[in-house]
Amino acid sequence: MRNLHRSSVDCFRWSNVSRTILLAAAVSFVSVTHADEQKPFGIGTYVPMTTSRVHGSPEPPLPYRAVRALPKLQVDWPIFVTTEPGSDRMIFIEDHRPEKKFRVCRATTDQVAAGEFDVLFEVDDPAYSICFHPNFPQNGFFYLGHNGPNKALPKDGQKTCRVTRYTLQREAPFSLVKDSAKVILEWDSNGHNGAAVTFGLDGMFYVTTGDGTSDSDTDLTGQGLDHLLAKVLRLDVDHPDKGREYSVPQDNPFVGQAGIRPETWAYGLRNPWRMTTDPKTGHIWVGNNGQDLWEQVYKVNKGDNFGWSVYEGGHPFYLERKAGPHPHVKPTFEHSHSESRSLTGGVVYHGSKFPRLQGAYIYGDYSTGKIWAGKHDGQKVVWHQEIADTTMQITSFGLDAAGELLITNHIGKEDGGFYTLEINDQPSTQETFPKKLSESGLFADVAKHQVQPGVIPYSVNSPLWSDGAHKTRFFAVPHEAGEDGAPPKISAGGRRGWTFPEQTVLIKSFAVDMIEGDANSRRWIETRFLHRENKEWVGYSYRWNNGQTDATLVDKAGLDINFSVQSTDGAMVERKWRYPSRAECMVCHSRAANYVLGLSTAQMNRDHDYASVGGAVDNQLRTLEHLGYFKLKRKGGKNAPFTAADHPRLADPYSDSESLGDRALSYLHSNCAQCHVAAGGGNSQMILSFGTAPEKQNLINAEPLHDRFGIADAKLVAPGSPERSLLLQRIARRGRGQMPQLATSIVDNRAVALFKEWIEGMPSDSDK
Repeated sequence: MRNLHRSSVDCFRWSNVSRTILLAAAVSFVSVTHADEQKPFGIGTYVPMTTSRVHGSPEPPLPYRAVRALPKLQVDWPIFVTTEPGSDRMIFIEDHRPEKKFRVCRATTDQVAAGEFDVLFEVDDPAYSICFHPNFPQNGFFYLGHNGPNKALPKDGQKTCRVTRYTLQREAPFSLVKDSAKVILEWDSNGHNGAAVTFGLDGMFYVTTGDGTSDSDTDLTGQGLDHLLAKVLRLDVDHPDKGREYSVPQDNPFVGQAGIRPETWAYGLRNPWRMTTDPKTGHIWVGNNGQDLWEQVYKVNKGDNFGWSVYEGGHPFYLERKAGPHPHVKPTFEHSHSESRSLTGGVVYHGSKFPRLQGAYIYGDYSTGKIWAGKHDGQKVVWHQEIADTTMQITSFGLDAAGELLITNHIGKEDGGFYTLEINDQPSTQETFPKKLSESGLFADVAKHQVQPGVIPYSVNSPLWSDGAHKTRFFAVPHEAGEDGAPPKISAGGRRGWTFPEQTVLIKSFAVDMIEGDANSRRWIETRFLHRENKEWVGYSYRWNNGQTDATLVDKAGLDINFSVQSTDGAMVERKWRYPSRAECMVCHSRAANYVLGLSTAQMNRDHDYASVGGAVDNQLRTLEHLGYFKLKRKGGKNAPFTAADHPRLADPYSDSESLGDRALSYLHSNCAQCHVAAGGGNSQMILSFGTAPEKQNLINAEPLHDRFGIADAKLVAPGSPERSLLLQRIARRGRGQMPQLATSIVDNRAVALFKEWIEGMPSDSDK
């Protein structure tokens, strides 16, 4: 992200229509007035918050928890880990960001204890996966899957996946044999690369490939059979044909069939991430990243067609596309994006530390940090459950020399590195967790919606659309987290959500007018908590009773209800309301957004009326700084008076008094940027967080990567042409293709009008 306070000339050297449209909006976020240092603060005195009873969880503890393994081995960005056969030597791939290299590294037990490791070699390409030849103790062969520029067309932008064989010496010091690299197989692929490698118990070599793009299979490779993409390939590397480094096993399912690459073992994969062989049963498992709504795991069988992109996992995706000639095979395990957004395939556990997990395939998710285990008897799933919920960005599962679990946490800083599981012996808090709002200790009077002293109300500049519901917001930071008489500290720097202390509770209540436009008919329908404990945020929903006296905790799976409201013409209109599941809460409250959405500097930089807690109208940043929760930076130096204009500010999308561009970009930030931001899980490649340089937004005149909805010459935003702009189409629809995907069933008509006007006002190419 660029600094919002830099000038347009310094910030953006961009040459098309989006330069003038988006730039003007981006730099005007700070156009706010100076705070009056003489007026009273919104809340004059800090009051400790001591009454919260929101602790623990209403669910039984999961059976395992993640703990750091190999604590002295400092590797911030590990990609993959395994063990060299017949030894205690750990092999791992490191995303070595200081040098923009990928390093294949090795460490003995003694080195691990000392925090040391050796770098066997470096590659410029992103490296994904390693496996060892079944006869490795004798021949020293191991195989690396990686992706990088096409060496034959280095300036074309085309990238190529490769599987390269290397050789390690079989005597001390077991060094890499010089010039031993030999490319076994390569294929063009510009994203969704696969390149996972494993040997089966049959001695054959298995390789995954993705659909070769970074979008929704626009090249239509998923069901194609005359190429190597979107497949599990099966090769014989011990008996290569003349002129290449492998041969095709004659028992592959499609050998001799016209129009089908004989290397194909199974097909219909989008973006396979990790593959493993069960060393006892020979079952081959593949984790596959889905697109819009579903993530998948497959136990791979000969000749399987997993359906992409006619299907996304077990669900229709593009039924109008031509399917392959073989039946659609549904996933072995499947997870919706409410709980998994970037699935990481795993390993089959046969260690001794966890008898209950023996024979289980253990896998997880990069985005949510959740870990699952499942058992399969060769015919069907016989057991499957979530076993741990972590804060990790999981890139791989591996096994150490004893067969015990290793997990790579690709998170950087002090938390990245190697982890494992241990028995979760934390006591259950099911009985003490508040099942009603009145038990939470956060409300002095639930029926009147009055909070306890020390609970702080707040409001935001650009609210998330929630089907037109009215909202009130509070946060509670228990005083126990602070020191002496000072409040606990909030980290309010940066562009994302603020970082809060342990045991913080964020509170948001939703109300609906039962007669449209009549505030006197307004009724509370839901209150949500977002609670931070053990460095992890968890969301909870409470459903208000008909008497409006209290609200009851909703089950972790969430709840859908229907109710009726009276429209302005007197007709009764059926409405839907979704109480989100615990997992759904964390789809939007993601790691990429720092979990907290509305409590960010750009959202909080506004006046708020603190009358409900006996205060005055004041800028929220000024008030919270006065209370001692944080100290914001000053342009004029640390002792300069507070000035709102020193800090970024989102616009109110529904206010005609603010500029059209400000309003549109603010709406995108609050409603879309949780996903459509780096590492946010949105796969359209748009970057919609405020302050993003226009050339990095991938928005104006950008080609759609997903459904075009039958629109000719569609763009994400087509200047001057709302009818060709898919951004507007998605905002204006509900059902398949709607945005946001979750938590709304009613079109935000004011937003539709806003974006229509915004796009119409953009000069088109023909206007130049």
